[in-house]
This record gives sequence, C-alpha cells and structure tokens, in this order.
Amino acid sequence: MNILFVGFNPSIRSSETGTHFANPNNRFWRILHEAGITPRKYAASEDHLLPDIGLGITNIVARPTKAADEITKEEYQEGKVILRNKIDRLRPKVVCFVGKGVYQEYSGRKKVPWGKQEEAVVPGTIDFVAPSSSGLVRMKIEEIVEIYKQLNEIL
Repeated sequence: MNILFVGFNPSIRSSETGTHFANPNNRFWRILHEAGITPRKYAASEDHLLPDIGLGITNIVARPTKAADEITKEEYQEGKVILRNKIDRLRPKVVCFVGKGVYQEYSGRKKVPWGKQEEAVVPGTIDFVAPSSSGLVRMKIEEIVEIYKQLNEIL
C-alpha cells in the first residue's frame, strides 16, 4: 500500500452507504484526482477500487457522528491503539491524516505543520498531514490540492 488515508470517523451519510467520504459536500474524491493521486475522479461508491491503485482509507474512530466534536476521549484512546496496530500490519509507505485534528489526536502532538512530519508514530512509515476535505474547511480548494500534491513527490 502506498498511501493510507485516515479520517476522524464516518459521517452519517458514509455509515448509511457503507462508503468513505460519501457526503456530497466532501471534496475528498475531487482533491485526490486534481492532485494526481488518482487517475480519475472516483465516486464514493467506488472506494473499494482504491487498493487496486495502492490506496486505502480508514478512520481513527469507527462510530459515525454528525461532527467530530461528538467523539469521546475514550473513543480516541481506543481508536489510536486500533489505528496503530492497523498501520503496523498494513505497512503503508505514507499515512495521510485528512485533517490536523486527526493527527493531533493520534500523535498527541500539539504543533503540527502541513505535509510530511519529522517523525512517524509507527517506524518505517511516513506521517503526512493534509487539510480536511470537508466542505466546511475555509481554505481554497487550490491550496488544499497543492498540499496533497506533495504526496506524489514523497512516493
């Protein structure tokens, strides 16, 4: 696996459809395509095809919520252990955290820059922090895409 994308948790829409980043307002699929990570813009319903091109998706917490602020400290604690074990087992080249908050919860680090992190939590992998693809993020889509493009350079 080249890149494992990690989100906070499934949205209600994602839990209803059984697919990742299924909310129509989420720009994840557009960002991946415009950054050159995927050869075309995939639909959320095609997320099962990603392993064929070296990509995977998971979350730090499995329980769906309307917003990430509904996730409890206990859920994060449990999720961190599960995620670390998953990364250790899958051994992706890069673990891309979709949002600074996800990485802050996972790593326990407060100050987190965009892009490649100095040290990965799981040795032998690269931690990468990218902006959330949520439509609520106020960054311009072009700025977000530029950060995601760095993943290609790393690979």
